[in-house]
Amino acid sequence: MPPRTPLLDRVKIPADLRNLSAEQLRQLADELRAETIDTVSVTGGHLGASLGVVELTVAIHAVFDTPRDRLIWDVGHQTYPHKILTGRRDRIRTLRQPGGLSGFTRRSESEYDPFGAAHSSTSISAGLGMAVARDLKGETPQRNVIAVIGDGAMSAGMAYEAMNNAGASKSRLIVILNDNDMSIAPPVGAMSAYLSRLISSRSFLSLRDFAVRMAKRFPRQLERTAKRAEEYARGILTGGTLFEELGFYYVGPIDGHNLDHLLPVLRNLRDFEGDEPILLHVVTQKGKGYAPAEASGDKYHAVSKFNVITGEQAKAPPGPPSYTKVFAKALIAEAEANPAIVAITAAMPSGTGLDAFGNKFPARTFDVGIAEQHAVTFAAGMATEGMAPFCAIYSTFLQRAYDQVIHDVAIQSLPVRFAMDRAGLVGADGATHAGVFDLAYLGCLPGMVVMAPSDEAELMDCVATAAIIDDRPSAFRYPRGEGIGLELPARGTPWQIGRGRIVREGSSVAILALGPRVYDALKAADELAARGFSTTVADARFMKPLDTGLIDQLARHHEVLITIEDGVAGGFGAAVAHHLAWTGAFDHGLRFRPMALPDRFIDHNSPAAQLIEAGLTAKDIVSHALTALGHAEIAGNTHSSIAIPAQ
Repeated sequence: MPPRTPLLDRVKIPADLRNLSAEQLRQLADELRAETIDTVSVTGGHLGASLGVVELTVAIHAVFDTPRDRLIWDVGHQTYPHKILTGRRDRIRTLRQPGGLSGFTRRSESEYDPFGAAHSSTSISAGLGMAVARDLKGETPQRNVIAVIGDGAMSAGMAYEAMNNAGASKSRLIVILNDNDMSIAPPVGAMSAYLSRLISSRSFLSLRDFAVRMAKRFPRQLERTAKRAEEYARGILTGGTLFEELGFYYVGPIDGHNLDHLLPVLRNLRDFEGDEPILLHVVTQKGKGYAPAEASGDKYHAVSKFNVITGEQAKAPPGPPSYTKVFAKALIAEAEANPAIVAITAAMPSGTGLDAFGNKFPARTFDVGIAEQHAVTFAAGMATEGMAPFCAIYSTFLQRAYDQVIHDVAIQSLPVRFAMDRAGLVGADGATHAGVFDLAYLGCLPGMVVMAPSDEAELMDCVATAAIIDDRPSAFRYPRGEGIGLELPARGTPWQIGRGRIVREGSSVAILALGPRVYDALKAADELAARGFSTTVADARFMKPLDTGLIDQLARHHEVLITIEDGVAGGFGAAVAHHLAWTGAFDHGLRFRPMALPDRFIDHNSPAAQLIEAGLTAKDIVSHALTALGHAEIAGNTHSSIAIPAQ
């Protein structure tokens, strides 16, 4: 048999797929899968989810008129094949690299990305908004709106809120449920495919429409009974009763890797002329078509660079344990001493280190799914009954539960402990995952205790401190990546609430740092000392309550006071400034410089490069200090060899 002529090279945009036969589309899917594997082997990223939707991606773009038809992907982990087919193949190996393609969909990147996605469960809401806008504008011919959402994202309440609204709106919307883990479907096979094709066909829908119109001539009670009977009949056959009850016309389940099943059903849905929202249920396999991914427990969800032949991932040189692992170690130590301690996460047990805690205390570990709002209020409920809940959620994801933090925890002064992983700038995941708002959004809450360790040893102490706070909520934030290599105690030592520490004594400049920026402050102090300016470095430890005694001491005995944090303006530095203003420190000539992130989103890059872009390095501290001291002429020539930490 002669070798097949490659097809992927001929596809520049999705329109090029629409002239290909079903057999050619199958070949294209094979090539697209190979290209995706090869790409991620070079860049790292989210491989398993992308491999699971290769055929679905090909089928959607072959059937629908994208970008006129709007295609919204939930989360974005699965969009690498989509990017390759939508004019970005020549840049695909810049994925997640400095200046390269985002790991998620992004409106500014391509017209084929009508909605940016990185946090889950948003696609149905966004899609419904687009569909309603289309109807209000009276567009003809009517464009399709397709939202692809994974089964894991369906654990978030937002998805059901959107479906409930869509079911009542009468705006035509197609939702594709990509079921790759929940196993909510009955067996998928030829009969299921046949039924799905039948109930999505024009003839069936026309007959159904006729029956609906006839039923309207019946008494109202009979009309309702007939409609319910039709819904349940299809629900029994297909398993879609839940979605029918939400007002969707359910089709499926079908094999999401079989183009002979996907293509005719998608064409039927494309040509459907009703105003009813439709849910197509497809069943796929994460990591499909790549044996190492299929055999992996996490299906290669997120991988580093790897060997395509063996699947072996590149290993970083041995180094200190990550902050995540240190948190798990500290929490286990506290839980061994306190049986009331429980741990809660929102679908991130390994990402937060709670998988290790769960191995030790399975009955005291709770993964509530992608449901941060529920996680927070669930923790609040446990706190009312005397438990000591630690709610471990990435800083960026805790934003999704802000009302619950305020209303269900803070107002009631409940001792829920928030462990915020991935605080600060996070590297390749970029602005969507940066944990840079937490200091501002938690520090303004009455009664909240907010801590930030400067290193992994202090993280142990943070956990120990939170464990003994039983009269109010508390939170502590820590960065992504490794610690600096300090020896760790068996168990942390609780801090005195609201007290920082002096790390180095000086007399001219004071640098008050929060979190890992303490080590940048120490490097800056060395540089300033070399220039003849004696510098104090203090570790704030607490954003709230502030160590006002320490702040007053620094303000009284130094010409310049600099604060530095890896959060947005309005956080720690703003709180210090507020205190200084009311104590009259500025009236006595104190020169104050709060260093925080600039007022813009910082794109994906290495963490060190992001800090340089943000102006939060040791070199920047030196420059601001010299300028404040009246030496602007030398501030721009600070020593270029100052090391930038890897946190």
